[in-house]
Parts: sequence; C-alpha cells; structure tokens
Amino acid sequence: MSLLNPPRELARDRRARAVSLLQRYGVLVALALLILFGALRYPGFLSAYNVFTVLGYNSMFGLIALGMTFVIMTGGIDLSVGSIAAFASVIGALLSPHGLWPALLGAVAAATLLGLVNGLLIAYARILPFITTLAMLLAARGLALLFANNQSVSVDYDHGFTALGQGNVGGVPFTAVLLGVAYVLGALLLRATPFGRHVLAVGGNEEAARLMGLNVERVKVLVYTLSGALAGLAGVILASQFGAGQPTEGLGWELTAIAAVVVGGTLLTGGLGSVGSTLVGVLLLGIIFNILNFENGRGTISLSAYWQSVIRGAFLLLVVVLQNRLTRRAAGGGS
Repeated sequence: MSLLNPPRELARDRRARAVSLLQRYGVLVALALLILFGALRYPGFLSAYNVFTVLGYNSMFGLIALGMTFVIMTGGIDLSVGSIAAFASVIGALLSPHGLWPALLGAVAAATLLGLVNGLLIAYARILPFITTLAMLLAARGLALLFANNQSVSVDYDHGFTALGQGNVGGVPFTAVLLGVAYVLGALLLRATPFGRHVLAVGGNEEAARLMGLNVERVKVLVYTLSGALAGLAGVILASQFGAGQPTEGLGWELTAIAAVVVGGTLLTGGLGSVGSTLVGVLLLGIIFNILNFENGRGTISLSAYWQSVIRGAFLLLVVVLQNRLTRRAAGGGS
C-alpha cells in the first residue's frame, strides 16, 4: 500500500508523529503558557510567597495523583483516595500528642491497610475496581466520622506535629520538598525497576502479562496499597497544615487526582503513563485555580469555591474526550 501511494502514507506518518508529540509535550507547553500569562498579568504571580503557596497546598493532590498514576497504569481506578486521606487526617490528629513520627507512621499505616484491602478485593475476589473503591470511599468516610465523633479534631501544637505541614527547608515549604522527593522516587520506581515494567505490562494486556509469568495479582495489590499509603500521607499533611483532622474533607479529591493523571497523558485504559507528566498535570490544575483566585481578587470574575468542582469536572471531561480523539487518530493514522 505504501508503494502505491507514498505521499498519503508519508502524510499519515507525519500526523501520527504530531499526535504523539502533542500527547507527550502538550501539557508542558500549556503549563509554560499559563505561567507566562500569569507573570505578565499579575504583579505578584511569580513572587516566592505565591509560588510556595501553590506548591505547598497542591502537595496533597500531587501525592494522591502519584498513587493514582500507578493504579490507572494497570487499567484500574481508585475512588477512595479522598476519603482515605480524610480518615488519615483524623488518625494523625488523634496521635499528634505523641509527636510527629508516631502520628505520621500511625496514620499512614492505617491508610495503607485500607489500600491493601482494596487491592486484595480487586486482585483475588475479582471485584471491579470501580465497585471496590466506591465501597471503600463510603467505608473510609464512615470510619473518619466515627473516630472524629462527627467533628474536626484539633491537633496538638506542642509536640512538633505541625512542622510537617507548616515548616520549611531554606524557605521552601517542607511539603513541596516532600512532593519533589516522592516524584523522583516514583519516577525511579516506574522506569528503573521490574515493578514499574510489570505495572505497564499489566495495564497493556493483563492476559499477555499473565502468560509471560508475571504475578498480576501481586502487582494489583501493590499499586492499590501504594495509593492508600500516599493518600494517607496527604491526609497527615492536611491535618498538619490546617491544624485539625477533618473527617468531611477530601470530597472530590479523587477527581482532581484523576484529572491530573489524565492531563499528564496517562491512558485511562492503562499500559501507558508517566510520573513526571502527572506532576506537570498537578501543577497545571493548581495554576489554573491560582489564576482564577487572582482574577477574583481583581474583581474581573466572582467564582465561589463550589465552582472549582464544576470546573474540575468539565476540565476532566474535556481532557478525556481529547485524549480519546488523539488516541484514535494515532491508532488510525489520522483516518
């Protein structure tokens, strides 16, 4: 076919390469353009205070999105991360009188256990990820409300617990440093270890991975356990940053994480993804809402916090539609 009509084949290859480049670098270009727009429009946009505020606040979403990246790369989904984070924030607050490390380890261990339950049910009971994690969303929220007696739980300020969420290293928020370290480790885990290759293999074709001798069930258990642990760490940051364990917080966090992952180019069907691109997706969403806050301050627009959920949902839908179109075009060579 290529011998009969080489110009058409050449054009098709060019379109496929263009689509591939757009999928890989489009979000990075969008982030750069947003930063340029903000820097030109708002005097304090690139100030240290604003930059560190954006990084510090979005560290929670970044950690959850990191865990979600591994889950989605296996072809799964985790709807329970927001509720698990809320549960961990309550556990962290309750343990805060014992100091930072006992509270941190206790809360992350509790969240990891919930993630492990998700993984076991999905891998061995063969329950769909959507159903399993939806059930865990409800269960974790109920546990958070039970442990907190249906109210916010104040943290202890005398034993160093708030250092995690409010401290800094050389002027940089500790949470931003923690986020950076987590993503470096996540990228190494994905690209430089057998586990990362197994995650992509399971998401690409589960049956083929099984025929290759991979322990598919173990991979699934590990990714959901990792997702729970990172959601737990985000919950501890929440309690430490705002001074209270909040059992009703985390609503919609799963959508924010999924949006960041998908914006970064990870396919919802699994088998393809990038940790670095997820981080860019997190920053892109964070800067979008930061710009909206600046516009609110200028009086250009007036959006309540509830509109953020509307914008997140619309943005996620738009990105999924675009991703589907680009994937189809790449697969069909532009046909």
